[in-house]
Amino acid sequence: MQLTDFASAPNLVRLFLDRADELGERPFLTAKVGGKWLSLSWGEAARQVCVLAESLRAMGLTDGDRVVLVSENRPEWAIADLAIMAAGCITTPAYTTNTERDHSHILENSGARAAIVSTQKLAQQLLPAVIRTGLAADVIGIEPLRTGQSAFRGHTWSDLIAGDGASARAAVEGRIVHIGRRDPACIIYTSGTSGAPRGVLLHHGAILRNVDGAAQVLAGDFGWDRERFLSFLPLSHALEHTAGLYLPIGLGAEIWFAEGLDKLSSNLEEAKPTFMVVVPRLFEVMRGRIIAQVEKQGRVANFLLDRALSLAERRATGKRQLTDWPVERLLDATLRPKIKARFGGRVKALVSGGAPLNPEVGGFFETMGLVMLQGYGQTESAPVVSCNYPSAGIRLDTVGPPLPGVEVRIAEDGEILVRGELVMLGYWQNPAETAKTIVDGWLHTGDIGHFDEAGRIKITDRKKDIIVNDKGDNIAPQKLEGMLTLQPEIGQAMVSGDKRPYMVGLIVPDADWTLNWARTNGEKFDCAQLQRLPAYRSAMRAAIDRVNKDLSVTEKIRQFAFADEPFTIDNGEMTPSLKIRRHTIKARYGERMDALYKG
Repeated sequence: MQLTDFASAPNLVRLFLDRADELGERPFLTAKVGGKWLSLSWGEAARQVCVLAESLRAMGLTDGDRVVLVSENRPEWAIADLAIMAAGCITTPAYTTNTERDHSHILENSGARAAIVSTQKLAQQLLPAVIRTGLAADVIGIEPLRTGQSAFRGHTWSDLIAGDGASARAAVEGRIVHIGRRDPACIIYTSGTSGAPRGVLLHHGAILRNVDGAAQVLAGDFGWDRERFLSFLPLSHALEHTAGLYLPIGLGAEIWFAEGLDKLSSNLEEAKPTFMVVVPRLFEVMRGRIIAQVEKQGRVANFLLDRALSLAERRATGKRQLTDWPVERLLDATLRPKIKARFGGRVKALVSGGAPLNPEVGGFFETMGLVMLQGYGQTESAPVVSCNYPSAGIRLDTVGPPLPGVEVRIAEDGEILVRGELVMLGYWQNPAETAKTIVDGWLHTGDIGHFDEAGRIKITDRKKDIIVNDKGDNIAPQKLEGMLTLQPEIGQAMVSGDKRPYMVGLIVPDADWTLNWARTNGEKFDCAQLQRLPAYRSAMRAAIDRVNKDLSVTEKIRQFAFADEPFTIDNGEMTPSLKIRRHTIKARYGERMDALYKG
């Protein structure tokens, strides 16, 4: 395998088939079935891809047809994605958290001709949308589905992947020779923090350019051996689709599929990955849990934790001291081996993307002996634009330099502009929005930032999220929210203050901290009742005041209110990549937050 393969590969299917031919019976896709990890080889995966591709063509699908894919992360997701493209069609992934309305929008906007769904549970939201829209004449169930008497044709996965691999491979080879790098590969609907999802049309070359740049970074800094990725983020998200599926394919790596958040800790220890892609929110949760566990282990453990947290803060800001050396050696002999073991013991790097990573959070994990690579990008850039990596000098208050083959410049108003093969073809069926977003070949990201002295990109905020108070001061909400959620008392937060005299916050208390507070103070664990207690509110005020000490006068959070429940994907207040949906939260709590400016 040569790195130049990525730059010269004509399409993603060709890249995969070449890797499968090289690696043959070596394990490729691994998932837990019946309590045991079972692997699918590269060769068998290639056979299934080709046979399924020909089954799709036999249904009447033709070049350019869209196929919706609704499934949790599992080997069949990867097989389906590759097979759709091998059939000359365009994959249209959908989140497993989508409602019937969401599915209807994607079906109607994409004009999908077929759909693949993994389970009966997920089909309960998809099938009514299929029936209502009258689209997707064929529906394939990875697991058997109860479809009843329907207007669509039902198919079973096992039937469609059974067949002669040799003849199917020959048919696929004859077809993909005509698929080039500028041809569409997939339409990924952005979960969005506002408005209806837009379909981002990505071509094969955009994803291959990402794979090429990321592979150069990983191979150059970490070597290139028998790598193993643990897939946790939804494959329907552009970051996992590229970095968790096609990057491993390009590297000839194994992919193990995590069972979910509740089993992630055990999956890490069992899978022993060398790389993993995670969103910042998960790192924040894991940091909080680790700190809480260490704090219960006595005076010595707490002393070590304090030293580690101080070291992490200096790492984040680049203010290292000579006295850090003995602390480093002490941590090597105590906390670090335990933390590394929790991640399986083989991790070369953890990759953070999808939203800004608080430098203190990243610094904490680096202090614990784990290499943190913060990436930056968006769905419209397939998605990776830049990434931190050791040879470029990791600074976790930046997102690193642009990847090879990516051109970045800063507009006069501070907006980050991106140009290169990685830029999307456009928004599906939306030329007006495409024209606003891509101007003279430059993707207007909507993010504000600048380059530091070493050529690393530093993001300051989203252009549309910047708060402008009544005095005209610009305030970055994500910075404040990140600082708030580092406090043990606060689980989630959203700040507000646009066209207002000062900043206010909406707070979701941390559940574990609240439980401990209730026990310590002899109160019943009832969040709604506790929030009415002056002592509980004072404790939360103290947490906010700790944050305010490090903020400017215009940034300080003067008043706060409690949310009724956590922000979640299910209540529509978080995206599937765990970013808060500001407009949804404001619509629900607007009056409560407005009241903070009265009296």
